[in-house]
Amino acid sequence: MQAALFPALALTLCLIGAAPLSAQVMGFGGGGADTDAPVELSADNLTVNRSSGEAEFSGNVIIGQGEMRLSADQVLVRYAEGDTSRIDSLQAIGNVTLVNGEDAAEANEAVYEVEAGNITLTGEVLLTQGENIMSGDSIVVNLSDGTAQASGRVRTVLQPGRD
Repeated sequence: MQAALFPALALTLCLIGAAPLSAQVMGFGGGGADTDAPVELSADNLTVNRSSGEAEFSGNVIIGQGEMRLSADQVLVRYAEGDTSRIDSLQAIGNVTLVNGEDAAEANEAVYEVEAGNITLTGEVLLTQGENIMSGDSIVVNLSDGTAQASGRVRTVLQPGRD
């Protein structure tokens, strides 16, 4: 399914009703995120394993990149092979919350592939944009173009525009 603007999705769903779909696309974060910005991490605890190129942050983990914020109970950071100064991916586990602009998502787990600019949220995923809500088993957020694609028993609640 081609990436679509949120208003087009809203209009389509209003016309056909908010029935569950197998896959659905909506905007996230009001456009692209700055995936070239530095990634900042903070947590109560940190364990580093140089031989595996991994670091584990636990307890009140907060990750920021540009205007995007991700929080979780635990985050496993995998560094690029041969370059521990460059993050390859982040795996967030437990009470995951992602905020980008006025949009927010909650899930049990998230995997952020830094170079690709994709975040895959799984497990009781809930995405909110103002009063509009989307839930599903899995939502993939593309930070480069600001789209999100949901799959697995998707449910959407769209509020009509207010004057």
